[in-house]
Parts: sequence; C-alpha cells; structure tokens
Amino acid sequence: MPRPKIQRCIRFKPGVFYFKPQGIPLRFLEEIVLEHDELEALKLYEVDEFNQINASKKMKVSQPTFARILDSAHKKIANAIISGKAIRIQTS
Repeated sequence: MPRPKIQRCIRFKPGVFYFKPQGIPLRFLEEIVLEHDELEALKLYEVDEFNQINASKKMKVSQPTFARILDSAHKKIANAIISGKAIRIQTS
C-alpha cells in the first residue's frame, strides 16, 4: 500500500479549467487530467523560473518529489498535445 500524500502548498488558482484542440467539440475528445500540484509545479518552474530546489521549498515537498510531479505534468501535457486530447485542470 502506498504512503498517503502529504498536503502540498498550492497557491495558484487558475482561471481556466480546460484546454482543447480548436474545432473539435469537447464531447468527442479524450481528456488528460492535470492535478493541482502538477499545475503549481509547472507554474513555479516554467513561468516563475524558480529552480527545482527553490520551487520544492515553496511547495513544501522534497526536490525529488518536485521533480517527479514536474515530470508527470510534462508527460501529460506532451501526450495531450501530440495526441490531440483535452486537458482538464483538477479543481480539488
């Protein structure tokens, strides 16, 4: 049985919860779910340009955990873009 997730410090609240390919109705698309912690990691690392050590401190997780979260987010987004899937941002 895996260990329970430790509560992560999530500060960013997105204003948008779906991204999808243009011209295809959402009901015809498969969706990828991006978790809140994955979105926070992307924002801190890619947008705010923190290094992984400082970003992990902001999220109150270890650097290896932050790296795993970031890797998961990158893989999900790449899969959605390459495969033409919708991205849904988990709200809670």
